[in-house]
Amino acid sequence: MSPVYNVMLAISSRGNADVQDITDQVNQAVSQSGFNSGIATIFCPSSTSGLTTIEYEPGAVSDLKRLFDQIAPPDQHYAHNAKWGDGNGHSHVRAALLKASLTIPFVAGRLTLGTWQQIIYVDFDNRPRNRELVVQVMGERA
Repeated sequence: MSPVYNVMLAISSRGNADVQDITDQVNQAVSQSGFNSGIATIFCPSSTSGLTTIEYEPGAVSDLKRLFDQIAPPDQHYAHNAKWGDGNGHSHVRAALLKASLTIPFVAGRLTLGTWQQIIYVDFDNRPRNRELVVQVMGERA
């Protein structure tokens, strides 16, 4: 059997910094892989969304959204908007701050996340989107 297991996660987002907890889906991919220990990498093939970890509770999520509004407000001038006219220049800048992939080790079949740490996907685009994330699990069996 291959030491690599791949899963695609379908995500429907509302856009505009929609934050979604994807921890359970990544845990499920690790479990389905049959590996005991290794790494799970999540990748979003999008230039207007990103991944990170956070304590997924309303206050922290609200604080994160407010931070992105302060750092890259949607109503500022963006050269990307001037070139393409799609109004999502701020989305590209915000996504670049998070990055498109995240790798987390797992031991004994469980992600090594902290007690209050969840994996989140953030879609910064200025409209709802259907996305597909790639989860690649690499590891070894016991």
